[in-house]
Order: sequence, then C-alpha cells, then structure tokens
Amino acid sequence: MPKLTRIYTRTGDGGTTGLVGGGRVQKNAQRIEAYGTIDELSSAIGLARTALRQIAGGNPRAQRLDQWLAWTQDALFNLGAELATPIEKRWEGMPLASASDVNALERAIDEAQKDLQPLDNFIHPGGSSPGAFLHLARTICRRAERTLVTLSEQDTIAPEVLQYVNRLSDALFVWSRWINVALGEPEHLWNSTPQPPDAERE
Repeated sequence: MPKLTRIYTRTGDGGTTGLVGGGRVQKNAQRIEAYGTIDELSSAIGLARTALRQIAGGNPRAQRLDQWLAWTQDALFNLGAELATPIEKRWEGMPLASASDVNALERAIDEAQKDLQPLDNFIHPGGSSPGAFLHLARTICRRAERTLVTLSEQDTIAPEVLQYVNRLSDALFVWSRWINVALGEPEHLWNSTPQPPDAERE
C-alpha cells in the first residue's frame, strides 16, 4: 500500500483517471463507473455500521452484523481494486473475488434467515436506521450489478465478481430485515390499494 502523501495531483483535470499499472482512461468509462459504484456501495454500508454503533449498544446480533459488514467493506475494496487493474497488470497474490467469498455470503444469508419469518408480502425500505441504510446499500448494490453486466459485455470480468455482487444484494436485504427484527422495528408492508391520508375527508 503506497503512502498517500498528497491528495490532489491535478492529473485528472482533463477528465481522465489512472488505472492500476499506469494506464489512463476517461472518467466516464464503464470500468470507472463500475468500481465507482462499488465505492458508493461501501459508503452506504459505512453509514449502516455507524448507525449500528449509535443505537444497537450491546445487542449481540448487531455486533455479529457489524462483523459481516466489516468483512464486506474489505471485500468490496478488493473488488474495486480488481476492477481498476487490467488483467495484464495483476500480480501474484492479488486479492480477487472468489467462490469462497460467494459461499461466505450464502452462509450469512442462511444464518440470518433462521431468525426470520418467511415473507408473504413485499416490504418497503425502512425500519431502524441501520436497517434503512442497508436497504439503501441493497439498491446501490443492484445498480453496481447492472454496471458490471454492461462492463462484462465490453471487457473480461471474472464470473465470481458478478456472483459476489449478486449474492451481496440478497445478503443486504436479509440483513436489513434481521437487524430490524432484533431492534423491534416492524416491517413496512406494501399496500396494493393505497389511499391518501386525507381520503376520508373527501
């Protein structure tokens, strides 16, 4: 990890940015869009972790969830680095998305699902602060997946990258429900025939 002794470099003033290994591309290139969205996703997860610490106290489920989210942020940073590094510039031992990462998320989903009632209706994002932030992260994760699919049509992406992001969106949905239940927050159920609040006055 190089030391960041200077934050601004002026090298991107012309609308280009550097890839790992020295190449430069336009800042609106699909590859940049992809790992920029991964960065945005990690930021939303950071909000969820902050909210967990502020309101969850010594709740063991909150502590367990924070462990998973810390691991997720590390994995997303590695994934962003993978996307920022052309295949020919990768080095031996470089952290890459793997099947074991996908399997870990599936174990996390199964673990949380054991404590949840099956859904028989759609739910809206919301609940506790960490639960709502995890719903936000889920929507960003879905967008990240869409950008990766587009990138995969233009360039080579390891299948594990798409698998990991796909599974992560499922995990974020389950984790949001999991923490809301732990904090006593009810689900916001979808009403297919909504009426405005003042409907009875008309």
